[in-house]
Amino acid sequence: MQKNNLDETTNLLLNNEYSLNDNDEVDEEIEYKNIKKKKKTKKIILLSLSPLLVFILIHIVVFTYAFITPKLEINKSQSFYLYDTKNELVFNDDKDWIPLKEISPYLVEATLSTEDKYFYKHIGFDYLRIGKAVITNIIKNDKSEGASTITQQYARNLFLNFEKTWKRKIDEALLATELEVHYSKNEILEGYLNTINYGGVYGIESASKYYFNKSAKDLTLAEASLLAGIPKSPNNYSPVKNYTKSKERQKIVLRMMQKNKKITTEEYNNAINTNLTIIGKKEKSNITSINYFKDSVLEELKKLTNIPEEITKTGGLKIYTTLDIEAQEDLEKAVYSYINDETKVETAAIMMNPNTGGVIAMIGGNDYNKSEYNRATKAKRQVGSTMKPLLYYTALESGFTASSSFTSEKTTFTFAGDKTYSPNNYNNSYANCPISMAAAISYSDNIYAVKTHLFLGENMLINTAKRLGITSNLTAIPSLALGTEEISLLEMTTSYSSFANLGYKVEPHFIKKIVDSKGNILYENKEEKELILNQSLTFILNEMLTYTYNKNFIDYNYPTLISLLPNITHKYSIKSGTTDTDLLIIGYNKDAVLSIWNGYDDNSKIESKEYSYHKNIWIDTMEAYFKDKETTWYTIPSNVVGVLVNPITGVIANDNDTKKEMFFYIKGTEPTLNGTTKDLDAVFKEENSLNEQKEAP
Repeated sequence: MQKNNLDETTNLLLNNEYSLNDNDEVDEEIEYKNIKKKKKTKKIILLSLSPLLVFILIHIVVFTYAFITPKLEINKSQSFYLYDTKNELVFNDDKDWIPLKEISPYLVEATLSTEDKYFYKHIGFDYLRIGKAVITNIIKNDKSEGASTITQQYARNLFLNFEKTWKRKIDEALLATELEVHYSKNEILEGYLNTINYGGVYGIESASKYYFNKSAKDLTLAEASLLAGIPKSPNNYSPVKNYTKSKERQKIVLRMMQKNKKITTEEYNNAINTNLTIIGKKEKSNITSINYFKDSVLEELKKLTNIPEEITKTGGLKIYTTLDIEAQEDLEKAVYSYINDETKVETAAIMMNPNTGGVIAMIGGNDYNKSEYNRATKAKRQVGSTMKPLLYYTALESGFTASSSFTSEKTTFTFAGDKTYSPNNYNNSYANCPISMAAAISYSDNIYAVKTHLFLGENMLINTAKRLGITSNLTAIPSLALGTEEISLLEMTTSYSSFANLGYKVEPHFIKKIVDSKGNILYENKEEKELILNQSLTFILNEMLTYTYNKNFIDYNYPTLISLLPNITHKYSIKSGTTDTDLLIIGYNKDAVLSIWNGYDDNSKIESKEYSYHKNIWIDTMEAYFKDKETTWYTIPSNVVGVLVNPITGVIANDNDTKKEMFFYIKGTEPTLNGTTKDLDAVFKEENSLNEQKEAP
């Protein structure tokens, strides 16, 4: 038996079918693979569980935090009142608070079906909705789909100023959790319905009285479903502003109620076919865009060190603001005549009184209810050619005149030793000959601007910008002359106010006076101003900025704002700025500065059809504002003289010139028949050559 076994083994070895050493190695390899497989499986399980564990851990931490924090105090009383420049009430936080049981069940069910159907089942967050929103946004490559619960919205409305930041989202989550911990679902829902925006009217009781002249407890299904549809977009679905759109939104609300089996098909049809009579009249507080102004007022309020924080929370403050309600209405009307629901490009606008620095009108975005981020005060964007007036004032201070000339031609600039910069004029249009500073302003000639900038020295423009109140970081580079640096709209508007105010610097502000509930004056803005610019040179600059729409400059190119000329009935100084991602226009007279911006939040390229929005909004607003107002232009300073010149070359006009324009000069610097004009281009080239020689090794 042993011999047979031995022989069998021998035969296997001879046939290479069996080996004692191979058997050991196979076993080890199998064991290694099993171990590796087990480790991989364990790793996958751990990786799968990690997010869940982290999620659970975060929840534990958040809810522990919520439990140990004091209960959030919710002020149900009157909070504050905002008044305009005529001391008329334009906004109030007067909460006409009513218990949940006194609100129509139709309104409650309509709101839940539309806004948060799992409200009574979740703990402040609807994770299913969040997941769906994330997937939808990924598919659409958009961020428009939201997933906020009623609790989150309530927390936001109560305690937060909305910005698109992670800090705000975290704060919202924490506050929502605190509400869920310390308040019942009915209390949260009651608070939400008493504070939500119904088209410029806040709280369901106030909205019911405003639109239907009845208490919220008496709302019918048709009325309730109409009101429940407004908070989605109060500006668009207000039945006062657009009854047709509000009815379309009502259908969606009723359909969702029917889907959730809260109403029958018969009730649905009856509500749809009910023609509602809207009692509400357009009130000053019904201007949705005023909320951007309101937020800026509250931000300024927080910065006032002489106003104790506890006073701001007790309620009853009367805040007298710089708001001109007529200007706000004119601005809003102009914006929404070009911007609608289908328009994705955003808008920001500021109108300021240059004599005081008071902001008299403002829009921070297309729709406050979709985005409360104030692009007028917080966003920093490329300002384009609106930077050039700051440059040309610097040039005037340095001895330039309206007639000072550089050659407008394709140019490559060398700077910082070996770096080059080759800007282009719009449409690659060049005079290929010397042009005056006034003509360069009219055409917004980039070559002239960069030559001036480098001629003066890059730091000169930065110094002027700082003097005018621009606090954004600016870099001493050639392209600074063309506005490639990012600056806020408020900063730019403030800087232009010094031009409009003939050299006086003012501080931008929204609050004139604050009075407490007992009538005590807590704060009063002194509206101080400081002379920082030469008034005569400022006057000359203001005149040159009217050439942007002057037909006498139509030559090898067109003035940049010539399209506005048919609609201009008052005299303005205006400059526009255009980049691939930003459209900006700023203009003024003695009484108002208005700046308009259009662009995308994600810096997407502006579409060609959107190129005229900012200009049209600007001219429509200014002309409407000054329609019934008497306006005057600046008086010519005693040391300034006007001379008829050729507008393109800037040399004194002769009988053969078909076009003549009045240019203004400091006495003694004006061109004469026998005088000669310094060839700045030759000086520029000479200095550039010397600099290159100095930098050469």
